[in-house]
Amino acid sequence: MCVSTTRIPRYEGDVSDDQGEEHPLARWLNEQPETRTKPRIRRQGGQRFAFYGRMSTVERQDRVTSHNWQLDCATELVSGHGTIVAEYFDVGCSRRRSWHRRPQSAALLAALGDPLRGFDAIVVGEYERAFSGTQLLALMPLLEQHQVQLWLPETDGPVDRSKPTHQALIMLLGVQSKREVQRSRHRVITAMRTQAREQGRYLGGRPPYGYQLVDAGPHPNAAHARWGRRLQRLEPDPATAAHVRRMFAQRLAGNSLASIARALNDDAVACPSTVDPTRNHHRTGERWTLRTVAAILANPRYTGRQVWNRQGTDVGTIDGPGARGTLRWNHTRDWVISKQRAHIALVHHGRGGLDTARSR
Repeated sequence: MCVSTTRIPRYEGDVSDDQGEEHPLARWLNEQPETRTKPRIRRQGGQRFAFYGRMSTVERQDRVTSHNWQLDCATELVSGHGTIVAEYFDVGCSRRRSWHRRPQSAALLAALGDPLRGFDAIVVGEYERAFSGTQLLALMPLLEQHQVQLWLPETDGPVDRSKPTHQALIMLLGVQSKREVQRSRHRVITAMRTQAREQGRYLGGRPPYGYQLVDAGPHPNAAHARWGRRLQRLEPDPATAAHVRRMFAQRLAGNSLASIARALNDDAVACPSTVDPTRNHHRTGERWTLRTVAAILANPRYTGRQVWNRQGTDVGTIDGPGARGTLRWNHTRDWVISKQRAHIALVHHGRGGLDTARSR
């Protein structure tokens, strides 16, 4: 940044004392040199850059702020070398997703093969906003194939794999990025485990059929509370709780899953996908099935206890092109169950086993 020192133009405002003399503040201002930043001169021509940026969440991040600071870093990096002519910005994407699985980065990769793509190089505002683990190492051959440079602030310009220092830096950045993801994930999981076990806190997801979500007060975290986030808890749904009690009572009486499902359909009882289609978009149809009945009867949250970590995601090779996380059921020993009842139970453990809970 070039800095020049010039005199401030004499202050001509009406700042005087009662005797009409120049005020000491005005005199001081007129005596000060000005530190002025010369405007950047954008070089005509030069390289054409496509900017790429990313933010992880929509609820907890300001899109405008995140986009602008990354773009500012990228613009400063390429200043004097060219102009940013295109922007690709992913919102709500984890850095663990490969570039092929993020909407905007996938569009950027698709444009590489277009001879009329309009850009010569790609620039990012920060390595960790764009890459994780070995993603960049896997991406570089494709960029080199299409003769597209990648500019990083960490390399102070284009990445050159022929330079040992750049190779070492890329590997180091990848390891650091992956480590940060793992540490963050460990902290979040540990906190959620404690909140579920010790506090019985509702941690999100679809409310079980028979329950509805109600407000449970302000969020205990001051920052989250300032953002307007509030706690929620489960409460029996007047329209569906009785059907859950009926299912448990019929099962305890020795009825089969098929007979329970058939009875519900015969009585035109609305199934979960009908009652709440938005939260049950993964289910289709308007009839009860054996699988739906079995899932309800196997859900321990109907006992009033909060249960977390019943399901997990196998990320596997999530960094690879086209990879997808797969939901799986965790072993019961890995479930986190609240020490105390967190909401009104629809069934409870009696001496003879599960009993339907009385309505309250």
